[in-house]
This record gives sequence, structure tokens and C-alpha cells, in this order.
Amino acid sequence: MQGLVILGATGTIGRNTLDIVRRHPERIRVLALSANRDVEAMVGLCREFRPRIAAMADFAAAEQLKNRLRELDLSVEVLGGPDAATTVAALPDADQVMSAIVGAVGLLPTLAAVRAGKRVLIANKEPLVMAGALVLEEAQRAGALLLPIDSEHNAIFQCLPAGSQCGTPPRGVRRLTLTASGGPFRQTPLDQLSSVTPAQAVRHPNWVMGQKISVDSATMMNKGLELIEAAVLYGVSSSQIDVVIHPQSAIHSIVEYVDGSMLAQIGQSDMRVPIAHALAWPERWTSGVDPLDLPALGRFDFEAPDLRRFPCLVLARAALESGGIAPLALNAANEIAVQAFLDGQLPYLGIAELIEHTMSKVHGEALGQGRALDEILHADARVRAIAQETLHA
Repeated sequence: MQGLVILGATGTIGRNTLDIVRRHPERIRVLALSANRDVEAMVGLCREFRPRIAAMADFAAAEQLKNRLRELDLSVEVLGGPDAATTVAALPDADQVMSAIVGAVGLLPTLAAVRAGKRVLIANKEPLVMAGALVLEEAQRAGALLLPIDSEHNAIFQCLPAGSQCGTPPRGVRRLTLTASGGPFRQTPLDQLSSVTPAQAVRHPNWVMGQKISVDSATMMNKGLELIEAAVLYGVSSSQIDVVIHPQSAIHSIVEYVDGSMLAQIGQSDMRVPIAHALAWPERWTSGVDPLDLPALGRFDFEAPDLRRFPCLVLARAALESGGIAPLALNAANEIAVQAFLDGQLPYLGIAELIEHTMSKVHGEALGQGRALDEILHADARVRAIAQETLHA
């Protein structure tokens, strides 16, 4: 029986993780759940899974949750505030921690789980983009095991040689190829992109995701962040990572070996597949996902991404190759830009423009060795201030 903590329990990844737990109650017990402020969703999860602790990032939401659970006579300890998720991430009796808090706010809880030597299932890109060197160093020091949940990085992990570890270049591998659906605007005429609305941008053709991640998919910034994440996780250079558009989203990534072989992981567009893989690794558990019907699918299509349509992908590769503060700045500016777009303060095409302008303000700056947490957090706050100033100029 494995003790599990889920950070971001009310989001898409959290709910899919809990669906796997339902299918394997003899193997997984939920010790703690964290969320931001969705009290009603957390009440339902506490009633069903009876965690020992429920953590809410919002203090007011934590008080509401306490009252609701008291009314239901549920003996669940409630923690509140921005440090609550960090606290539960390091529970002594937790074996596995699902890190699924979207955005830079997921960095500190993820680091807490890593420093506690947990098996950390990383579903959020930001900790590795912002502080990849620090996360890997702390994992090695504490003996933590990192397992990727992103469908692309989990696919790569499944196709790597046995014994491969995060942060170490895999033996015999020439190239990694990340697949991308192309999002909702893959074929939209370029002159129509200026009028894209948030409602259109979050309507992904293949995946059900949160708003921020859906917009990142539309701009292909999600693939840009995955470029950086892949370089960190697998110890490869930018020149060893390709991105290809695969509209069917059935092939989730490809590993090319020096002998000419190419291994691909193929499956449904359902996050329960990588989640079940990571929870069970090195075993295999049922996920509730049906296998692909290949004759019904009929074909696999591939095309190179149009960089005029997806300038965020260009910015991300440039950030990876520049190093220093650039990956952190890319992520911070993107979070500001996407939220401004969702709030109606920035047009769709303004997302890439704001990111590029913000990055130009810190171009060439170093970030030490990327291993000092205070330095990382200070730089993140400074870049966000630059982006906000640019947004409201």
C-alpha cells in the first residue's frame, strides 16, 4: 500500500489521478489533497477518499472547508495558506507525490517533495523550466525519484533504455521528437489570428485541460516549455530535440537511436495512461483507458510547425539555447501574458509580443548556476514586474 499526496487535486491531472486510485484501492491510499480555493470540489473529494489532511492555498477557502467538513463530521485536518501545499508535500509517510499545481507556484511544493526524498510525479512544467538544475541536484542529494507525467515526456521515458535516469544523457540516443497536436488554430488563416478570443483558444481539439494549459497549447508555448523540460530531464541539447505536429495526438513522442531505430509510445489522448504508468512504475496497472482502434484511426499525419503561426515556439528554443535567466523569464512572462489574454487585457497575438519584449529586457543575464532558490524566486518576481509594467504601459 502506497501513501499518496496529490498537489492540485481539483484540477484535470488531480482528478485523473484519483480515477486511477479508485481502480486500485488495495495499492494506493490518499494521505493528503491540496487545492487553491475550490471548496465544493474538495468537500466531495474528502467525503470519498477520506484523506488525513486537506490543504487550501486560500485562507478563506480553508475556513469554509473546515466548517463544511465539521458539518459532515469528517475528521480531516485542514491547512490554509500559500505554504499549505509545501507542508503536505513532505509528509513523512507519503511514498508518492503528484505535483500538478499549474504555474510557478508549484515550484516550492515540488522542491519540498524532492528534498524529502519522495517519488515525485511531475505534471507541472514550471519547476523544471524555472529551476531545473536545482530540482535535479536536490533529487540526487535526497534520493528522490522523478517520474514525468506530461504525455510527451512520459512517452519518452517509456521509450528510453532500461535504467535511464532523469538528468543523465541516455545511452545510444541520437534525438528526441516531441509531438504536438497543433491546437485549435493549426489551419486558421494567419490574418484571422488577431481576432482569436479566449473562448476559442481554450477549445482544444484532442485534450481536456485547464484554461492556462489550453492557451499554451494554442500558442504552442506548451511545446516550447516541453523543449526546455526535455533538455533538463534527459540531459540533451536543443539540437537533439525536434517538434513535429501530429494532429491525431496518438503518437505522444519518439526516441531515435544512433542505429537508426525509432521507438514511439502510442495511445489514446487520455492523461490516465501516463499517470497510471508513473504510479505503477516499474509495474503496469490498468488505467481504464481503451486501446487505440488503429484501423478506425486509419492514418498518422506529421508536419513541421509553421513558426510564423507559433512564434512562442521560436522564443522557447531561443531561451533554451541562451540559458541563464532566459527560460525563467520565458515562463514568467508567459504566465502574465496568458492571464492578461484570458482577462481580456491583451489580444491573442499580444501574448508572444509581451513575452518577447519582456525577455529582451533581461537578455544575457546570468542566473548563477541556477541552484540558489532565493535567486530564482527574486528573478521570477523581477521578470513578472517587468511584464506587468509592459502590459500596462
